[in-house]
Amino acid sequence: MSSELIFGIHALDAVLESHPEHILEVWLLKGRDDARLQGLQGRLQAAGVKVQFAGRQTLDGKADGHQHQGVVARVKAQPALNEADLDALLGSLTAPLLLVLDGVTDPHNLGACLRTADAAGVHGVIVPRDKSAGLTPVARKVACGAAEVVPLFQVTNLSRTLRSLQDKGVWVVGTAGEADHSLYQAKLTGPLALVMGAEGKGMRRLTREHCDELVSIPMAGSVSSLNVSVATGICLFEMVRQRGQ
Repeated sequence: MSSELIFGIHALDAVLESHPEHILEVWLLKGRDDARLQGLQGRLQAAGVKVQFAGRQTLDGKADGHQHQGVVARVKAQPALNEADLDALLGSLTAPLLLVLDGVTDPHNLGACLRTADAAGVHGVIVPRDKSAGLTPVARKVACGAAEVVPLFQVTNLSRTLRSLQDKGVWVVGTAGEADHSLYQAKLTGPLALVMGAEGKGMRRLTREHCDELVSIPMAGSVSSLNVSVATGICLFEMVRQRGQ
């Protein structure tokens, strides 16, 4: 049975709430007695999960030096979702809202985008299988539990997936600084897929060519671009606003 490590209170809480049977081992920081960690320990014990205590050096080693908040767990590895899983999801929805990340390689940014997607009610996040961040422990921690509830689909060919979405009636909106109209001038209702480009590079040419529409975020200051997770939040919540009208 394959397994993976996760760390952080929110990430473990999300697994505990959704799939407690997936938790194999938990290590908590020895000697830490704050309310958050004690609360987590109580929830784990109530679910019948055995807790082990370890020193900071041990936890730092397990978390490969990343911030772990005094919590590291080994959980059952879940198979990656693919194109067939995406098709099944779309078949169950009438007006899907999807987020497509074209080559976002920083796990911190992926985690932040997943967290924003969850807050905006996104039904699924789509990334290329290659040259893209996956659900690493860092991404899960930054996502603060969203990685356990927002499906992440890893697809072999992003352009082909965008064509498939269009064939199913999904309007594909890409973001580009040189777009001839802004996010706020676009009609963003109905089945939608928002495409965000990679850090610094934006969307790849083929991805751009497969978008139905390109929009920009108006920038009033001297900064020329925004972090991809910030830009994602701005775009998604404008879509949420319009879809709710």
